[in-house]
Amino acid sequence: MAPIVLFTYKRPEALARTIEALQRNEGARESVLYVFSDGARAAQDAAAVAEVRAYLRGISGFRQIFIKEAPTNKGLAASVIDGVTEVIREHGRVIVLEDDLVTAPNFLAFMNAALDAYAGDPRVFSVSGYTLPVRAAGDVYFTQRASSWGWATWADRWSSVDWAVEDYAQFSRDALARRRFNRIGSDLSDSLRKQMEGRIHSWAIRWVYNQFKQDKLSVFPTLSKVINIGFDGGATHTRRGQAGRFSTELDRGGALSWNFTEPTLDPSTVKQFAAYYSLPVRLKYKLIQWLPS
Repeated sequence: MAPIVLFTYKRPEALARTIEALQRNEGARESVLYVFSDGARAAQDAAAVAEVRAYLRGISGFRQIFIKEAPTNKGLAASVIDGVTEVIREHGRVIVLEDDLVTAPNFLAFMNAALDAYAGDPRVFSVSGYTLPVRAAGDVYFTQRASSWGWATWADRWSSVDWAVEDYAQFSRDALARRRFNRIGSDLSDSLRKQMEGRIHSWAIRWVYNQFKQDKLSVFPTLSKVINIGFDGGATHTRRGQAGRFSTELDRGGALSWNFTEPTLDPSTVKQFAAYYSLPVRLKYKLIQWLPS
């Protein structure tokens, strides 16, 4: 079983739902859980961080639990990069969650099965537990864009990433490369630019950019094993307007075996997937974000 790596900050209620769902997973009691608790960014966050840490000390239901409490605030991007690097160095593979993700009872089974199925296939960059409500044949499908909502990968893929994005100056001058990058989402080149300008701090955009550079695929379930419950005022990187855009049904079927097909791109599925990141759809939900609740 791959270790589970969970990142948390200051939302004890959402964290409790995440943990409780994980505890109900097939394979939880055989899994090692690492929890990385970030330090308070501001004085007003200290009480919530302390509440999170008090809750974590009482959890059970896993083979082993390691709680890592950062003494100061690192931010999500640095926490994920450092935490995943630490755990994957020891275990060779990881399953990663944040504290606003509720999983289906077969999430761990799916992630571990996919990790086993594609471990020896370098074409597959990552495994996603979350999926958009696209129509796809079979148990899984593939895209060129990883998801950060319940995902997994292997040490060789993780170590291949250039987190500094050393070739960004060249990429920023290459209009064709930017258009190619944006084929799987009109937001990508702009998000990478903001990251490099220091306007956002995102590990995920750098992860997806490195996937693009290496021409790799991510595997998704056709039935989502994850839903995001983090669309509220306490969320760090999600907003209310995104809730409808990324809403999906959680898998309730309970399957514990899947047919893992050859990694190929189905044009119809990729078109459906990319549509959720198209400019018209993004503008629609940005408007919803600013409407009165």
